[in-house]
Amino acid sequence: MKQISTTNAPAAIGPYSQALRTGNMMFVSGQIPVDPATGLMADTIEAQAAQSLTNLKNILAAEGLSMKNVIKTTVFLADLNDFSKVNAVYETFFEAPYPARSCVQVAAIPKGAGVEIECIAVVD
Repeated sequence: MKQISTTNAPAAIGPYSQALRTGNMMFVSGQIPVDPATGLMADTIEAQAAQSLTNLKNILAAEGLSMKNVIKTTVFLADLNDFSKVNAVYETFFEAPYPARSCVQVAAIPKGAGVEIECIAVVD
């Protein structure tokens, strides 16, 4: 098993890894919309979704992968009413065939974020 880490995404805020790779599988921890350069979060859910996905993209890139390698995502929303707004941003980061996905509303997300996204990627 190999630990994956990059400064182009927020550092883990607890006892976990940004990502782990084992064999041809990479598991990326949930990414909240913190800009790693500033430590800040945007106000709109659209900007937050874009930052969370950018953080995932940057972690994948640290291992030479792209969003095309993603086979499964889980989207956690603080408010399910934001689903269509997040979905509009989400679809700009992926192309067909789209990854399998779950999307659920949760009671709270760390740092008061509106969205958190995790993924599983495979190396072809």
